[in-house]
Amino acid sequence: MAERSIGRSSALLAGGTIISRILGFVKTIVLIQAIGVFAVGDAFAAANQLPNTIYVIVAGGALSAVLVPQIVQSALHLDGGRAYINKLVTIALAVLAVAALVATVLAPWLVSITVHDFAPNQAALATAFAYWCLPQIFFYGVYTILGEVLNARNSFGPFTLAPIVNNVVSLAGLVVFLAIYGSDAAGSRPFSWWTPDSIALLAGSATLGIAVQGLILFAFWRRVGLSYRPDFRWRGVGLAQTGRIAGWSFGMILVSTAAGLVETNVVSTASGNDASVAVLQYAWLIFMLPHSIVAVSIATAYFTRMSENASAKRLDLVRADLGASIRQITVVMVLAAVVLLVASYPFGRVFAENYPGALAIGNVLIAFLIGLPAFSILFVLQRAFFAIGDTRTPFFTNLFQGVVFAAGCLVVLFVIPKDLVGSAVALMLSVAGVLQAVVAAVLLRRRLGGSVRRTLSSFAKDALAALPAAIAGAVVFLLLGGSSDGGFAMSGRFQAIVSMVVIGIVMLGVYALALRVVRSSELTDAAGPILRRLRRS
Repeated sequence: MAERSIGRSSALLAGGTIISRILGFVKTIVLIQAIGVFAVGDAFAAANQLPNTIYVIVAGGALSAVLVPQIVQSALHLDGGRAYINKLVTIALAVLAVAALVATVLAPWLVSITVHDFAPNQAALATAFAYWCLPQIFFYGVYTILGEVLNARNSFGPFTLAPIVNNVVSLAGLVVFLAIYGSDAAGSRPFSWWTPDSIALLAGSATLGIAVQGLILFAFWRRVGLSYRPDFRWRGVGLAQTGRIAGWSFGMILVSTAAGLVETNVVSTASGNDASVAVLQYAWLIFMLPHSIVAVSIATAYFTRMSENASAKRLDLVRADLGASIRQITVVMVLAAVVLLVASYPFGRVFAENYPGALAIGNVLIAFLIGLPAFSILFVLQRAFFAIGDTRTPFFTNLFQGVVFAAGCLVVLFVIPKDLVGSAVALMLSVAGVLQAVVAAVLLRRRLGGSVRRTLSSFAKDALAALPAAIAGAVVFLLLGGSSDGGFAMSGRFQAIVSMVVIGIVMLGVYALALRVVRSSELTDAAGPILRRLRRS
């Protein structure tokens, strides 16, 4: 029964994420039609990335680390945890509101330290966008807090469906922008073209989408027996313990943010005609597609149960859930990595208007994809640490990753030509992430014990099965003309999508057959609940 519950939860999360990601891709394509990929696109990308960065610094990682385990434990209180939840939400929203206000006031300074190499007029436009985008900090927090409370109560649907509403609202704003101001996919409009009205419509609709995404979750609280009332009496319900646990997470986020600032400042040196801030964001969006659909869906469903078992000191069950989730995630991530590697340039062509733009996005995507399986495994490992109440160890693994990545970025800045800066930075992130995952796995095994033979054997089978799949995909890619500007796969957006579908189907078939040959059932275990739910839908 428990495994079926995990399967249903994972399938629900994956189904909602698929719809959300499809809408997100459509939104990104429309955004590129509106402002292009390079100079103006970089200015908007930098501004729209700021609220996420500041939110993560203030509370994002800490909330993810402590909310589910602590809310699970608070259910043991006489009131079922209602007082604890109301107090926790109140203090979190108060902190986030102050942070959003201060960040908005400091918009010019935040832009200057994020992309110091922007030209003055480009920085001015980014600052104007930032004034409209930075209030998103508060609403990102609302979404995380309310959603994690629902997840802790085993209500996963609203958390994954709310981003769909966000994408619909944001997409509607972009359509209105195109209807009023027309398209500029080439990015030829000068910075002086932008008016307060056009800036407000573009950036304001993005913020409105985030606001709706967060606030709509209040409507689902009554389903899990909760109702929110602001409560500023913060003594006596264990918030001090929560604060201590969150402290290490806050330090971890500071390290990640420092590394992020290094990344953005280094890639901003290539802004203009080379892959820079916007291209890295678009490539990261593609990179995150399989991770969000599969890894996040499976790990989120398992996280609540791992937290429950850790709270009851059943570490053998935590270890079993950890191994099962990693095996199910890895078998899909290995396939996703090789499929996206082969189809990286057609995927870039979906976003870009021309062949050079597709190559720029594709090259950055390839560099990211080297670390995709490790990135998803690390996501699960960190949540296992959080489930057992250990946020100190993830801090030090993040510190290790941040130092390695920052050192790599400095080498890129002084050694690599500008046209390769974006790809080189993405590669440094992959290398640092792989090393971090290895270190985290070793440290977690020391805490939980047990054998990892089955997991390592499963990963080896996945890698072995990926080899013939990659060869088959490469052959199809070449037959479809993916290696040339005039080839079918690169001749237009529709053709690129058709090519990706064909490549993906062929590679999936070969991969599934190869897994049967090496006697691995992990792909069936991972995809079964999702496919059953989709068939019912």
